[in-house]
Amino acid sequence: MGEEVENMPDSESGIHHFDNVDQVPYELQKYWHQRHNIFSKYDEGIWMTDDSWFGVTPEPVALQIADHISRAAPPQKKVLIDVFGGPGGNAIAFALSSRWDQIFVVEKDPEVLKCAKHNAEIYGVAKKIHFRLGDCIEVVRKVYRSLGGKAVIYGSPPWGGPGYRDDAIFNLETMQPYSIGVLYKAFEICTRDIVLYLPRTSNLNHLAKYGEEGKKFQVVHFCMNGASKALCAYYGDFSEI
Repeated sequence: MGEEVENMPDSESGIHHFDNVDQVPYELQKYWHQRHNIFSKYDEGIWMTDDSWFGVTPEPVALQIADHISRAAPPQKKVLIDVFGGPGGNAIAFALSSRWDQIFVVEKDPEVLKCAKHNAEIYGVAKKIHFRLGDCIEVVRKVYRSLGGKAVIYGSPPWGGPGYRDDAIFNLETMQPYSIGVLYKAFEICTRDIVLYLPRTSNLNHLAKYGEEGKKFQVVHFCMNGASKALCAYYGDFSEI
C-alpha cells in the first residue's frame, strides 16, 4: 500500500480541490471541466491554486513530452531539472518514465509547490522528485550549475496569462515575466540540452536566434482532440524526435 495522502487542502492559503462546478470561479470553469485531461487522478484529491489552472500541462501532453525527452536526450544525461514546476504535471510524467536518476523541480510560489508535492504523492512518485522553492534563474545559477554535464533542463514558462491566444504570432521576445532570451541565456550556463514548452503560435524566428551556431534545433507540436495545444523547442544534442 502507498502512503496515505492528505485530501483536504488549506483553502485559506489559496489551495483548493473543487468537487463540483458550483465551487469553481467562473473564469476557471472551462479548465475544471477538463480536469481529468489535466490530471487523470483529479478525483483522488488533486490540489490546485487558481493561477495554476492556466499553466498546467495536460497529462496526455506531459506524458508525451516525457517520452520524447527520455528517448531523445543524450544517454549520459541522467538528471532532469524542471524549472517551472507548477502543480507538478510535468514532474509527475518525468518520474513515471523511470528514465532519470534524479529529478529536480523548481517553483517560486510556495503554495503551488505544496500542490506539486501533494499531487506527486497521489501518483506515487513524490520520493523520486526533489522539490525546491525559488526563482528558477537564481536556483539554476546558484544551485544546479554544477550538474550541467549530467542534466537536461525542461521549462514550461508563464506565457503572460490566457491573453496569449489573441496573438496570431506570439512574440517570445516580449513574453512575460521572462522572455525567450532571458530564459535561454540563464539556462545555457548549466546545460545546452534545453527543452522549452511554448505557445503553438510562437514566432519561430525568435526561437531560431538561440542554440548553437550552425546547429539545427527541433520543434514539435503537441495536439489534443485534433488541434495543436502547444509546441516544444529542443536545443542541444537531442536525437531526432
